[in-house]
Amino acid sequence: MSTYGTFPGSRPRRLRTNPAMRRMVAEHRLHPADLILPAFVREGAAEPVPISAMPGVVQHTRDTLRRAAVEALEAGVSGIMLFGVPEDAKKDAAGTAGTDPEGILQVAIRDVKAEVGDDLVIMSDLCLDEYTDHGHCGVLDSEGRVDNDATLERYAEMAQIQADAGVHVVGPSGMMDGQVGVIRDALDQTGHEDVSVLAYTAKYASAFYGPFREAVGSSLQGDRKTYQQDPANARESLRELELDLAEGADMVMVKPALPYLDILAKVAESVDVPVAAYQISGEYAMVEAAAANGWIDRDRAILETLTGIKRAGANMILTYWATEVARQL
Repeated sequence: MSTYGTFPGSRPRRLRTNPAMRRMVAEHRLHPADLILPAFVREGAAEPVPISAMPGVVQHTRDTLRRAAVEALEAGVSGIMLFGVPEDAKKDAAGTAGTDPEGILQVAIRDVKAEVGDDLVIMSDLCLDEYTDHGHCGVLDSEGRVDNDATLERYAEMAQIQADAGVHVVGPSGMMDGQVGVIRDALDQTGHEDVSVLAYTAKYASAFYGPFREAVGSSLQGDRKTYQQDPANARESLRELELDLAEGADMVMVKPALPYLDILAKVAESVDVPVAAYQISGEYAMVEAAAANGWIDRDRAILETLTGIKRAGANMILTYWATEVARQL
């Protein structure tokens, strides 16, 4: 039997006694403005195409993409990250559909801009993988290797074309050396000084991208280990961070999110620019699959994963649940 002056002398449980108390002392809070919705738009689609590995996510038509943008805006989501899915016949070795002013991504940017204007931050994936017949994020040399510097020239052109279409933020995701600096120069030299660069600073060669390959109709054979980061490395991400900031990145990102929360925390502690994290397709698919089997509480798991990402230091979170979660919040 306990008496006065005995342990436990400290009782942290006092601050967990009821929902109001827990809410009052919460150290981190999700807000709709933290969230960015990644969205896919498929060229020539007459109706949305479900992505089998990502239940609830589709390749949009131009019309349904516009509606998705409005819904995200009305829910309080801050931004939408657009990925174009061209017709297979338009893919080639140089990814020319990615720099065609009438390419699907550029058309989608204009569509969304016409629908929501500047009320929703319109972001675009700046990469060649969706548009190349080999599926890599750059152009290949004579030996089949990704040619870093030749790819930079393509990225510079993509940046200008996407900016011309009205994008607010470009997201170079190819992990080419020097990509942020080249893109920043290309934007500035073509009168697009106000377009921001969200650097994919630490993008790892992850197994969790699997469902995304279906989402964008990837033609990739092999892997991207010669340009995406090795999952075993942490210090390397800080070197990439230093380079991206020196080259003019306005915001930086860690991708994937959950397997790399340690990297996210290191990055967040090291910078004075906004930090994003991308909760990628495999992370989404795991929760949805487990919930579909009755193994976890879906809604609680979603909020717990997002809170963990926020707690690790993300100011912004790209998540396929963005609109749904924003409505709940």
